Amino acid sequence: MTSSTPALATRTAEGSALQAVLLDLDGTLVDTEGFWWEVECEVFAELGHVLTEPHRQVVVGGPMSRSAAYLIEVTGADISVPELSEELKARFTARVEGGVPLMPGVRRLLTELAAHRVPAAVVSASHRVNIDCMLRSLGPENFALSVAGDEVGHTKPHPEPYLTAARRLGADPARCAVIEDTATGVASAEAAGCRVVAVPSVAPIERTPERLVVDSIEEIDLGFLRSMIAVVS
Repeated sequence: MTSSTPALATRTAEGSALQAVLLDLDGTLVDTEGFWWEVECEVFAELGHVLTEPHRQVVVGGPMSRSAAYLIEVTGADISVPELSEELKARFTARVEGGVPLMPGVRRLLTELAAHRVPAAVVSASHRVNIDCMLRSLGPENFALSVAGDEVGHTKPHPEPYLTAARRLGADPARCAVIEDTATGVASAEAAGCRVVAVPSVAPIERTPERLVVDSIEEIDLGFLRSMIAVVS
């Protein structure tokens, strides 16, 4: 466990203004970003195309419609966006139904949040059917609620998913700590006014004065999250 606290901290853990912790799912809580990439490569191979690492850097963390449209455009594959989206979703769902591996440190962090009665919520671009499958591995009892990509009008990088989670929890977005693994998710949370710690999974994420970046959730504990939240006057 890291003993350091974020430079932006203005309160100790004991006097924190933290109201909730909002967490991305794929690549943050569960190690599934590789699942998505394997499925995408598999489908495009059947269509006669090879996806390469630069393609992965573009689609990681993005909504399905955007990722599908991009991959069709760069490969020229003979398939529509709706057809590709449905095929990718079906194959991904089949892969996660049997359980998913958790990222390092996740079980310990969720247990700590629950023990201190800090509300936690999943905020994901994944669809409800996939979230519910993955929550079985995470323990649905660890979360007050979850927000799925097919339950909001605009998904990440739009702020709506995080604003929706904060509103449903009765929390001020500025007093919510967010853990994200992609630039798309970080943009969504920051646009909602949340404080963000990034744990990059596939593509690097730039550190800024208002954004923390760590290598693993193993570096994050409740004290760390509480110290992220500035005093709200």
